[in-house]
Amino acid sequence: MFSNFSITMTDTPPQDLWRRVWDGLAAYNLQFAPADGHQALAIFAHDADKNLVGGLLGGTAWSWLYINILWLDEAVRHQGLGQKLLTMAEQEAVRRGCRHAYFDTLSFQARGFYEKNGYIVFAVLNDFPPGHKKYFMKKNLMPAHGG
Repeated sequence: MFSNFSITMTDTPPQDLWRRVWDGLAAYNLQFAPADGHQALAIFAHDADKNLVGGLLGGTAWSWLYINILWLDEAVRHQGLGQKLLTMAEQEAVRRGCRHAYFDTLSFQARGFYEKNGYIVFAVLNDFPPGHKKYFMKKNLMPAHGG
């Protein structure tokens, strides 16, 4: 059945092939949805000595903010810096026209922090990693129309 194909697997994909696969899916998606308008978003925090002590990595697409990573060095946690990075990302997302935000966090990470900042769990993946859970969380960044 697959005799006419050559299939390769790698953990170091060539950038041009990665891009062609990405672009192929994007072209397919355009049949059903507008272009996603993807924009990267990165916020970095440095201490007085210019050492990196935290950051938020994510982006915006289809009117959603997504957060890939929010990290703070252990020494600067519980000082409001995480909330500042999160608030800055949300404000920038709204400026870009986003109405919602989403991300995932692990059970040993900061679920409570996100809940204190208005996020709710909408799905759970059990045993990821084994013995733990992955929580998928979201938040409305703007009030719903008409209310």
